[in-house]
Amino acid sequence: MSQTHSDYRLSQLDQLEAESIHIFREVAAEFEKPVLMFSGGKDSIVMLRLAEKAFYPAKIPFSILQVDTGLDFPEVMETRDRWVSRLGVNLVVASIDDAIRDGIIPDAAKISRNRLQIPTLLNAIEENGFTAAFGGGRRDEEKARAKERVYSHRDEFGQWDPKNQRPELWSLYNGRLHEGEHMRIFPISNWTELDVWDYIGREGIEIPNIYFSHQRRVFERDGMLMSETPLNPLREGEVVEERTVRFRTCGDITLTGCVESTASTIEEIIDEVSIARKTERGATRGDDRFSEAAMEDRKKEGYF
Repeated sequence: MSQTHSDYRLSQLDQLEAESIHIFREVAAEFEKPVLMFSGGKDSIVMLRLAEKAFYPAKIPFSILQVDTGLDFPEVMETRDRWVSRLGVNLVVASIDDAIRDGIIPDAAKISRNRLQIPTLLNAIEENGFTAAFGGGRRDEEKARAKERVYSHRDEFGQWDPKNQRPELWSLYNGRLHEGEHMRIFPISNWTELDVWDYIGREGIEIPNIYFSHQRRVFERDGMLMSETPLNPLREGEVVEERTVRFRTCGDITLTGCVESTASTIEEIIDEVSIARKTERGATRGDDRFSEAAMEDRKKEGYF
């Protein structure tokens, strides 16, 4: 239910929701074939909920696209399948393993699994003729994402040039494209991690249970707690122990760390996030620690 102040202004959360719904509708009207990139994490699930509300009672008028690394958390994939089944949306899966098998990715053994998402995604966009791809990036996550416009232009090679983006004044968006180009769209750019959790709580949104406190066998690596899994063999000196943890973000199981936490409800998570000093990516994503410009370098090549 919407909340208003005494002078009939919408609450901050309702303003953010209205802005995001407006962006979804603008893109659906303006672009020939949009798609929603879906990882199964909290941000992409919130986006799916916003898309559902934007077009209700009609079905969501575009497909969702998942880049399958083969290293996803099982709990995330189970939640994804339940959302797809409930909404009746078309799911397009771009598999890294298939891309390697089909020769789309040369010298795959020399590239990290995380970076293999880039050619896999770009091939899926080109192969399916997608002209706009919704992403769940937020400006508060990471400094490279803070540079993004809501409409983020990508050239014919899928590359992003932060110095060649279009102005966005008064919520006016320029979606003009040349042949072979596409646009990345970020409807929740102006949201924060706390806004996302407030919205999940208000809407009663189903998310993977690994976001909540649970017991897990973990080991410490590079200052992060990593899950024990055959996909991530222990290195010399690393010791596995059981701790009470939760995940702040969901990604590649070999690169995504968890945090010690007893927060088992939305309200407890909101309390925890409200005093956190690091964003979820900064605290638990190993793929952002390779260099100061790791995210920006990947985005320039075509990353989410």
